[in-house]
Amino acid sequence: MKKVLFYIFIFTMLAFSSLRGISVVITPSSQLVIKGKTNVNSFKCQYNILKLNKPIPVFFKRHKAKIIFNKTTLVLENADFDCGGRGINTDFQELLKSETHPQIRIKLKEISKDLKDENLVNALLDLELAGVTKSYVIPVELEGEDILVVKGVLCLNIRDFNLEPPKKALGLIVVEDLIEINFQLKVKEY
Repeated sequence: MKKVLFYIFIFTMLAFSSLRGISVVITPSSQLVIKGKTNVNSFKCQYNILKLNKPIPVFFKRHKAKIIFNKTTLVLENADFDCGGRGINTDFQELLKSETHPQIRIKLKEISKDLKDENLVNALLDLELAGVTKSYVIPVELEGEDILVVKGVLCLNIRDFNLEPPKKALGLIVVEDLIEINFQLKVKEY
């Protein structure tokens, strides 16, 4: 019930406004992990959340049953991912083409209520990875009041971004095309 009231509050607050802006920060207790598999094992690359210490401007307005965002982008430096070892970190940086594209950009475009689950919203976002941008709609769980917890999983195919899965041990170990980005971001107004 508390979540429903929170959503009603947000939509009501935005109902009488044009483009509004706030700044938010992502707290250090947040997590962002990229998970993948090879034909032999699995791996995960954890983002160093402490690097997200600057306020993020968020501009939004309500349009019918949606909240539309303008210039609301989360920028992740590829070098701030740790996959657990020097060799796999190097492979991960090569996979992402970090020399020419050192950042991942996640641009939030809009959110709308999920019609099937009142605890979720659907987020439309653009993900820019290795210089290629793709749009995704993902279900996101929101909870909290003073600190908003934003949780979800984005599954994607790395070939959609013109990325070639790395091969090791003379091609015997191959990274699978599908990876998932798991996030639990704890956000508060700055």
